[in-house]
Amino acid sequence: MADEKDPHATLIDLLPKFRFAMVTTMNEEGAHTARPLTVQDREFDGDLWFIVGRDSSVVAHVAARPEVGVALSTNDAWVSIAGNAEVVDDLARLREYWSPAVEAWFPDGPEDPNVTLLKIDAVSGEYWSSPGGVVASVVSLVKSKITGEPYEGRNATVDL
Repeated sequence: MADEKDPHATLIDLLPKFRFAMVTTMNEEGAHTARPLTVQDREFDGDLWFIVGRDSSVVAHVAARPEVGVALSTNDAWVSIAGNAEVVDDLARLREYWSPAVEAWFPDGPEDPNVTLLKIDAVSGEYWSSPGGVVASVVSLVKSKITGEPYEGRNATVDL
């Protein structure tokens, strides 16, 4: 695990824990729209990758306004990322990410012209986590209730 004093390393350590994300874009009327997407690339280098339909609202929204928000959560960690999104046509990468789960959404395979990649270049991120996992979080919450002392989790904002 990363040194708790290095927020950047902590954020990078947290990201592989997340399988799903809520990706928020802005629609034509200027309203925020969020949808669940499966994170495809777990090695965080500043980019997040998703498989999407070319005819989806996320692709239309990103074409007009590439700024997006990404929210990820588990039982003991939460991450919010701000970034810029773009559609990337990369058949080799698409094949690398392909799985039976993806095929359930896109039965014609990675060569389907409607299947493409959404790449989000992270600009900044913020995380909240409970040291020690779920059990430690429950113990800390109970301790906080008994002692009246505020619960102490980890939180930091990171420029990427």
